[in-house]
Amino acid sequence: MSSLNTSFVQNMSIIHPEYFFIIGLTGIPYSSYYYIFLFIAYFIAVIGNSIVLLIIALQRSLHSPKYIGVFNLALADLGETNAVIPNMMKTFFSDSQYMSYNACLSNMFFVNFFITVQSATLVVLAFDRFTAICLPLRYHAIVNNTVISLAFIVLWVFNTSLMALSASLMTRLSFCKSNVVQSFYCDYGPLVRLACNDNSINVFMYNLIAAMFFIAPLLIIVLSYLGIFFALSKITTWEARLKALKTCVSHLLLVGVFFLPVISMVIASSVTSLTPNTRVVGVSLSFTLPPMLNPIIYVLNTAEIRVLIQKVLKNRIMPIRKNILK
Repeated sequence: MSSLNTSFVQNMSIIHPEYFFIIGLTGIPYSSYYYIFLFIAYFIAVIGNSIVLLIIALQRSLHSPKYIGVFNLALADLGETNAVIPNMMKTFFSDSQYMSYNACLSNMFFVNFFITVQSATLVVLAFDRFTAICLPLRYHAIVNNTVISLAFIVLWVFNTSLMALSASLMTRLSFCKSNVVQSFYCDYGPLVRLACNDNSINVFMYNLIAAMFFIAPLLIIVLSYLGIFFALSKITTWEARLKALKTCVSHLLLVGVFFLPVISMVIASSVTSLTPNTRVVGVSLSFTLPPMLNPIIYVLNTAEIRVLIQKVLKNRIMPIRKNILK
């Protein structure tokens, strides 16, 4: 009976700390060099993704289903970069690792939201490539600007609702044990583990989000490429196969950049016992590398974007050369 009373009292008195203490990147040897890397990564991600967004928005020839997906991914990359790296840099420059309770929940919402949007966008782009190669005659009937735009509207609304629900469920948790977060941002998992009342609903939500936006997308993408490789095996000439496969190179690189760091961390954790610092650096790299590398992949592997950038640079440089020669 006393245990029931204790449980009742705990559920009635919810404790929300004024601040959380983020300790993820403290105590790391040569951390200043890592923060320099983060600053460079932030600069490249913001400039690169902004250029991709502007080019796609201003160039009407790129207003197609594929580039609507690329635009959406660049927007998510930009959002995630601004949700993660500035807070990490603030810790370094101000030497303040405190984050208010409400700011922590907001940080959790935005980071998780943009990460899940990235994952779901890669699935949409995989569907685009699957339809283009496996169902080429029906491609324009199945995949068009209206369909893709509606898909992304539904995706953003659904993800916003789900991430808002997961963040709001945190308010039912009582943090009477500790306010020290073993991560580099207000990470959902470490926060849930700090709760001293029933956190089963939050654990279920955490596992549901992981299944929906990591495991399921990876499986869907793998299955789509199995279908693509099967369709390519029916093409008689190697030249035609390579030409079709070349259209998938950018997407495969995007998938690799997004999923491989996380898969590597999971494998490393299962094989050996990782130190907290190693785990934090590994996870933070999996958050910062995709937004930095994705715009580079777009430019290097997308002829249309490359040509447009070359035209813009040529138009800018030629008048300067003429003025110098005068």
